Amino acid sequence: MCHLFAHQPQRDYESQTRSLRIDGHCTSIRLEMAFWDTLEEIAAKEGMSLGKFLTTLYNEVLGHHGEVNNFASLLRCSCLIYRSKSMVTVPEFKANVAPILDAAE
Repeated sequence: MCHLFAHQPQRDYESQTRSLRIDGHCTSIRLEMAFWDTLEEIAAKEGMSLGKFLTTLYNEVLGHHGEVNNFASLLRCSCLIYRSKSMVTVPEFKANVAPILDAAE
């Protein structure tokens, strides 16, 4: 199991701080590259720039909760939700199924 986690590309967990403007206010957000990549993918699917997507999300959270606590954590959780919803379900292999025989047998 650790092989899966230990052998991921280092770039994915390197963090990067990006400066952006949300509703006219300058701010910076520090996330790991895997999260930035996912947010860019989501924004593209929504037909928005990353900045526009983050502003839209921020405003929706603000409208729903009245405040935005820890926006960076909200973004990470949003990426996890997005990835979990976009995973393809693969049926489990059933070991008790008879093997397919070669036509030559």
